[in-house]
Amino acid sequence: MGRSQLDRSQPGSPVAGGPAAGAVGPDADDTGCTVLHVDMDAFYASVSLLEHPELVGRPVVVGGAGGRGVVLSATYEARALGVHSAMPMSRARRLAPHAVVLPPQHHRYAEVSAGVMEVFRSVTPAVEPLSLDEAFLDVGGALRRLGSPRAIAREVRRRVEDEQGVTCSVGVASTKFVAKLASSRCKPDGLLVVPADRVVDYLHPLPVSALWGVGERTAEHLQRLGLRTVGDLAHTPRATLVRALGAASGAHLAELAWGRDPRPVVAHAREKSIGAEETFSSDVDDETVVLRELLRLSGLTAARLRAAGTVGRTVVLKVRFADFTTITRSRTLEEGTDVSRDVYAAARRLWDGLRLDRARIRLVGVRVEGLSPAEAAHRQMRLDERDRGWRDADRAADRAAARFGASSITSASLLRGGRGDPGSGPA
Repeated sequence: MGRSQLDRSQPGSPVAGGPAAGAVGPDADDTGCTVLHVDMDAFYASVSLLEHPELVGRPVVVGGAGGRGVVLSATYEARALGVHSAMPMSRARRLAPHAVVLPPQHHRYAEVSAGVMEVFRSVTPAVEPLSLDEAFLDVGGALRRLGSPRAIAREVRRRVEDEQGVTCSVGVASTKFVAKLASSRCKPDGLLVVPADRVVDYLHPLPVSALWGVGERTAEHLQRLGLRTVGDLAHTPRATLVRALGAASGAHLAELAWGRDPRPVVAHAREKSIGAEETFSSDVDDETVVLRELLRLSGLTAARLRAAGTVGRTVVLKVRFADFTTITRSRTLEEGTDVSRDVYAAARRLWDGLRLDRARIRLVGVRVEGLSPAEAAHRQMRLDERDRGWRDADRAADRAAARFGASSITSASLLRGGRGDPGSGPA
């Protein structure tokens, strides 16, 4: 995978965006630009292609293939045809009839993400993950050791590609907002530096939709007010914005329009929960089918906990009915766990407590909250602890899945083709 045009360009090469666009680029002045936003390029699709190199360069869509499946990710070849994440798979197939559809590999995504985050933390301890595939880095403390912010950004991109086989785009700026904006505008596989003294010149020609927090409806509302560019918004009295958008949103956008974003990079921000959910291809009223799905989701959730190096104490069950009514129930365990059997047992008790009678179910989900580092929790366990064998079995299954694919090993309960109650869990 080659470098983006932005990274191959010469100093001062223009970037679309306005009259001062020549002041930004991969070789622009990075003095004071110690915030990096690193965003992986079509992450889930790129990771899936590592096992399917023959599909590189073709439109590929990752997601559920059922009637209600949605797109998790798509290669840039598929995006050029109009496919995007969260789109119904049925629509994606109409837009890109020749695209290859691959099932998600969540364990593999977590594994590659962990490797990417390790690259970030080897550069600076000030890493703020936003999701599996993006993070902010404050490299102010690494300049003496590693060089300029631009040099650090290039080294991060090189190492991520060399060590994990996927590419990323990096925005370099003096604030989180501008760094994130820059990374989004140099995709794929690009590097963009926005000099600290050129932020306003860079921002003002951009459409208002470029501002963090401006969605489709807000953008339409601003355009009805005659505010089409960030500059238009910046030169509108704050009181007018507050009346039009509300106190919080109006003040927030007024600050961003002038490039003001005082938020620091918050290191070691951890996920608040880890889980998985599934929308059935058609509404389900068979309890056995629901329990089998809860068993699968519990195993997937526990695998994600182990991949993230965390355990959790609170198990949450989510159920959405055919009329889209959604309920959640939770159960807190005595201690944190990352064991599939424990997660399913709690989810099963929560399901039994609902006492549903032939209710038609559209979606079920399992989530674990109250997360903490797994290492500390495991040090406290006794050698003769009853569930030690289950934890070891889960880890052996993780290793098999990493080596032979996620479908290489599964619970015997899930191989019964829907016949019979899954019982207490994996067997």
